[in-house]
Amino acid sequence: MSNDTLKDRHAVVTGGGSGIGAATAAALLRAGARVTLMGRDAAKLDAQRDALSAALGGGAQIACVSVDVTDEDAVSAAFARAADGLGAIDILVNNAGQATASPFAQTDLALWKRMLDVNLTGVFLCTRAVLPAMLARKSGRIVNVASTAGQVGYPYVAAYCASKHGVIGMTRALALEVATQGITVNAVCPGYTETELLQASLDQITRKTSRSEAEARSILVRHNPQQRFVQPDEVANAVLWLCAPGSSSITGQSISVSGGEIT
Repeated sequence: MSNDTLKDRHAVVTGGGSGIGAATAAALLRAGARVTLMGRDAAKLDAQRDALSAALGGGAQIACVSVDVTDEDAVSAAFARAADGLGAIDILVNNAGQATASPFAQTDLALWKRMLDVNLTGVFLCTRAVLPAMLARKSGRIVNVASTAGQVGYPYVAAYCASKHGVIGMTRALALEVATQGITVNAVCPGYTETELLQASLDQITRKTSRSEAEARSILVRHNPQQRFVQPDEVANAVLWLCAPGSSSITGQSISVSGGEIT
């Protein structure tokens, strides 16, 4: 895509301090968008903004707003601040998320609620924050970073799977609700991707079993028919396509970015 594909568009990327969020922010900036990075860790956001500015040149318009996406009042304030800073929000990428493994019988209510709060309620709150203005303008793009875990089931991550299935369900329902309003709502569903979240999963496997990290990687990579982990830029490219003007007829979809994993 050209460097003015998303000119005059303001995109908010939650979980923008690293991994898929950071890669997506870079892709949107290269396409000409103004970008607000959101996340809980202000220092990480500032570091990512500085890295993106250095990589893309001084003309990039990047702001940072720290927020806990599970806090209703904080989300409202954060999105108001983002709009005040870089203008009306045209694109929302709901990327913030967590993943914790636990056998179902050992999954307590606190873990269950945490997965739903961060992965599903956070998407709801952030989407609700931008939707009224998008409806008023009859224009907008919402992309939810779900997971192949939202399309199939995996053992030992029932709470995570439930939250990501919920994201896909919400995506489909909202897409139908706003289909005539110039707004598209889609989900991208990465398989195992080389991010801090993947490293945390590997660390958990090695900590709870006698396996080495190499063995843990071998176990997880088997899910991908290409026998490799997805790269953050590959997910970012899918998000960018869904945000582009030429994708206005794509809505309500959950697009697997997983090397051909059957979902």
